[in-house]
Amino acid sequence: MKITVIGAGKVGRTLCEQLCGEGHDVTAIDLSDELLSALDSRLDIQCVSGNAASKQVQIEAGVPGSDLTIAVTASDEINILCCLLSKKLGARSTIARVRNPEYAEQLSFLRDDLGLSMTVNPELAAAEEISRTLRIPSAIKVDSFAKGRVEMIEWRVAKDSPLCGTRLFELYAKYRFKILICAVKRGDGVYIPTGDFMLEGGDIIFITASPKNIERFFATVGVSNKRIKHVMIVGGGKIAYYLAKQLNAAGMKTKIIERDANRCRALCVQLPNSTVICGDGLSQDILEEEGIADADAFITLTDIDELNIIAAMFAGKRGVKKVVAKVTRAPFGEIIADSGIETTVSPKEVTANQIVQYVRAMRNSLHSNVETLYKLFNGSLEALEFRVIDELPFLGVTLKDLKLKPNILIAAINRDNTVIIPGGSDSIRLGDSVIVVTTHSKLNDISDIIA
Repeated sequence: MKITVIGAGKVGRTLCEQLCGEGHDVTAIDLSDELLSALDSRLDIQCVSGNAASKQVQIEAGVPGSDLTIAVTASDEINILCCLLSKKLGARSTIARVRNPEYAEQLSFLRDDLGLSMTVNPELAAAEEISRTLRIPSAIKVDSFAKGRVEMIEWRVAKDSPLCGTRLFELYAKYRFKILICAVKRGDGVYIPTGDFMLEGGDIIFITASPKNIERFFATVGVSNKRIKHVMIVGGGKIAYYLAKQLNAAGMKTKIIERDANRCRALCVQLPNSTVICGDGLSQDILEEEGIADADAFITLTDIDELNIIAAMFAGKRGVKKVVAKVTRAPFGEIIADSGIETTVSPKEVTANQIVQYVRAMRNSLHSNVETLYKLFNGSLEALEFRVIDELPFLGVTLKDLKLKPNILIAAINRDNTVIIPGGSDSIRLGDSVIVVTTHSKLNDISDIIA
């Protein structure tokens, strides 16, 4: 597919890397020659310097007749304008990054009139990811499929867990409810395990099940998921606004610490149910004074990764059970792994996943739709949800008789709002939502799982 990415900032760079890696013909447009030069030196893409709101620049970039334009500059207005122009020039589809809460609320009914195929909001998506994780505090990460009916939980097996020494085929006999461990990270290796795989302390595992069975599983293995009531947030940007709004609606009390006085005044108006403190959220004295020791969760959302990591480490030392840090730069991975901070969020990665999901849905063979896509373990693993919308030769064939490609696991099936954790005697049917976990990339259609 021929794709134009407008804006070569953090989100734009991540998109170019992922889309180029999936074999697309990518062109990047930006006003900054420095940003374009950095992309051109690393990726096999075309770069066009100039104002993408200009008709001539978009024509030079090959937008007329292209498949997709993605506008992710720092300006919502420029993104919308660029998409309008691209659509007028003949681009098949357009996606705009829109971050302003006021615009986001209006775009639901203006999208078609503006010619937008999709809008993405990195800050809202990041807030939703954090909110899901706070609902299950012991989880490192929580991903949702089938409109919340299926969950995939990332969780670390403790050294003294009763799961240690258990082979996966023994789990159902031992605990009598349906869960599936669909991926395991052990050391530097990532595995899609067979039934003989034995769990060890320190393993990071992905568990797929219905929310009810997830709760039962954690209760049975002695993992506390005490409900979070008090959340402290450092940084009062857009993520903090969206997150506090969601958490307040869920009955949690939120306290936001923000340095900028004008931003504090705005938050006080926008979030009447939150406590807003004007001060340095990275000051130990202020954190102690505002009750960090009594917080059930601590979320650090400043624009500086290093400060987020330091603040999160301090919160962990003060005994906060659930700590989340916003980290946007990949080089901090090793530091984070050694620091004890397990839950991080990256708005650019969340946004890139949403757009790649849409791109794959555009290219599929119309047998299925890509409903959801998550990249796991730094992209070494993918979890996809396909909705089967067409007759296929393997529908109705039992899973034990299906010849799947290596390193592909069918993790769950949602059928008529019922979650099936599949066994060998189950099969895929028309209308099912099928969740697949794989080390392969570029799966565009449910048919791609068959050997």
